[in-house]
Amino acid sequence: MSDVPGSALAEKAPARTDGRFGHAMLKVEGLKRYFDVSAPWLNRVLEKQPKQILKAVDGIDFEIARGETFGLVGESGCGKSTVARLIVGLYGPTDGSITLEGNNIAGLSRKEMAPMRRRLQMIFQDPYASLNPRWRVRDIIAEPIRAFNLTSGNTETAERVAELLTFVGLNPRDGEKFPHEFSGGQRQRISIARALASKPEFLVCDEPTSALDVSVQAQILNLMKDLQREFALTYLFISHNLAVVYHISDRVGVMYLGKLVEVAPSKTLFTTPRHPYTRMLLDTIPDLDMTGRERMPVGGEVPNPITPPPGCAFHPRCPFANDRCKSEAPQPIAVDGGGLVACHGVEEGRVPQGPILATPAKPDGLAASVHE
Repeated sequence: MSDVPGSALAEKAPARTDGRFGHAMLKVEGLKRYFDVSAPWLNRVLEKQPKQILKAVDGIDFEIARGETFGLVGESGCGKSTVARLIVGLYGPTDGSITLEGNNIAGLSRKEMAPMRRRLQMIFQDPYASLNPRWRVRDIIAEPIRAFNLTSGNTETAERVAELLTFVGLNPRDGEKFPHEFSGGQRQRISIARALASKPEFLVCDEPTSALDVSVQAQILNLMKDLQREFALTYLFISHNLAVVYHISDRVGVMYLGKLVEVAPSKTLFTTPRHPYTRMLLDTIPDLDMTGRERMPVGGEVPNPITPPPGCAFHPRCPFANDRCKSEAPQPIAVDGGGLVACHGVEEGRVPQGPILATPAKPDGLAASVHE
């Protein structure tokens, strides 16, 4: 998808007809992030080695409507977390734009980003590492409130912190404790309270439940869905857990080696996947109903992102690859069901299409999904 400019992608995208969501709140166009992972200069000169560039994100395009949950999935190392850090400004992009409500925030300095920071917050993957162990919980949650001058004094700040702790299912008296006095699920609740402290409109959730037990995962996901309804939040939800992505996301993007290979409404993507890589991911879901459906055997491992294969990056693992796949990068095309897919095999009709009924079982304790 990296070869298609954002405007061209927007032209290819089918019109959005779901009335539940508003206009596009976040728009990502041609986003790239490259890392120089070369050996030190002297080593390269002596050993006559070229520079080595890791293309963590290699030109992706997507948009997220206000009030929507957009899921991002893919194998480890595909670039999901890099996308999250680019959007919130922890990394600067090599190229491309990130537009939040009409403002391009890509590559802004800390000072320039400050006015937008309040509206854009992140929930990190590891609740153990994302909280300052030396601070009391009340100070951790109050930090964004004080940074953005959202209250008029200490009394009002304390009331706001107590309100946030209540929102996430904790006791206001828990504000006197330190992070090490809480369980993993409670720490993630504190992280969510801190993210909500600045009254944001958009939350980037980077695998917020992956470090938690299954029963606690359901509690956090239910909490996030409740908070989305309560505060009209918009989510970018990143996870490798397909069951969670299906039941919390409205649309899903599938990443492979720094590129988006398919974007579709959640229900469409899980029941009628188009791209062979998407079908491979869904074939990892256990068939609890014992339907006996045929699974697509796909071997191999993710290629080295420093030296990716030419053409379609997935072609060494794809059973439908031909010479064109090995030499020409696929362009995204619109498909039935409101999705986009970048695959020569789909374009030429070489990849079998049809429902695979891969709807994953709902995680124990998770409330009704967005599709029910």
